[in-house]
Amino acid sequence: MKILFLAPLSPKAGNHTTAERIRSHIESAGHTCELRDAAGFQSPAEVASLISRNPPFDAALAIHLFKAGRLLLEIQAPFGVIFGGTDINEDVKVEQKRVAMEQVLLKARFAVAFTEKLKEEAELFLLSLSSKIYVQPQGIHTEAAENFCWTEFLRSSGVSRESGDELRVFLLVCGLRRVKDPLYLVEVFSEWHGKDPLNVLVIIGPKIDPVLSDDVEAIVQRTAGVFLAQERSQQELHAAMKRCFAVVNSSISEGMSAAILEAMDLGVPVLARDIPGNAAVVQHEFTGLLYSSPQEFVNQSQRLLSDHGLRERVVRNGKLYVEEHHNLEQERGTYQQLVDSLL
Repeated sequence: MKILFLAPLSPKAGNHTTAERIRSHIESAGHTCELRDAAGFQSPAEVASLISRNPPFDAALAIHLFKAGRLLLEIQAPFGVIFGGTDINEDVKVEQKRVAMEQVLLKARFAVAFTEKLKEEAELFLLSLSSKIYVQPQGIHTEAAENFCWTEFLRSSGVSRESGDELRVFLLVCGLRRVKDPLYLVEVFSEWHGKDPLNVLVIIGPKIDPVLSDDVEAIVQRTAGVFLAQERSQQELHAAMKRCFAVVNSSISEGMSAAILEAMDLGVPVLARDIPGNAAVVQHEFTGLLYSSPQEFVNQSQRLLSDHGLRERVVRNGKLYVEEHHNLEQERGTYQQLVDSLL
């Protein structure tokens, strides 16, 4: 079967990584899957024209009901959709977008939500189509670069190594865009660093929003204890995560944060902002720590520093959680079965 797969494909953003992984699942079952950036199409008519060309596509798939799913509304081939997170958490608040997403959900053969919570939100804000919505958490695979140099990584980020291995690096992994709120903790973290210089915050991720990226760069340059690292390959990022003290999430909205799950799989404690998408995977004091304000972030970080039993517990349980609920083989099987239902 020949399948067209549409998704928002900002370089190295979460949807891109997810789409590539799902595409590999589909192709491993013997199908042809052509992944295209939804931003490359202006209208549903363009996609309808593409899908009917000779040889035509047999089916389609989309991540994000508004950005990609609405482009499938005029095709004749069957299709399925995958919730991206911001479609249900943010776009549904805009009436025009909500109506378009309802049309997509009505026409789709199936829809996939990463969490039960996301499925409940979809049923609440769109249409109650429980039988059509499947829950399949993201499958996680981590692989750290073997020749990664931690000292060079810190030096290139502007972090002084005068304190040797005592330095505690909090790594904020996020693409630089508004929904990730990369500046949320900067002020309070800098104040904390002033009291304890061993604690530093390193922000790392692709520059997706140029205006915000410039703001982040300018603010970080004049803020003590906070640094901005250049984006790295996934293997290098995983290696940096393994060496840091904790991985941080400060997002306003999340579908399911791959960085959080990767940190858990790597045996690194997670400090995540208390929002529905994060609370769906981080059980406070069991698989990680949640915070709802910058000051609470500092409080929870101090607990992680002083309570070794707490740190060991969240690391152990986080890794077990990922192994049990985010199995790559299970994810592959689910998508292969769903794609077969499009025949």
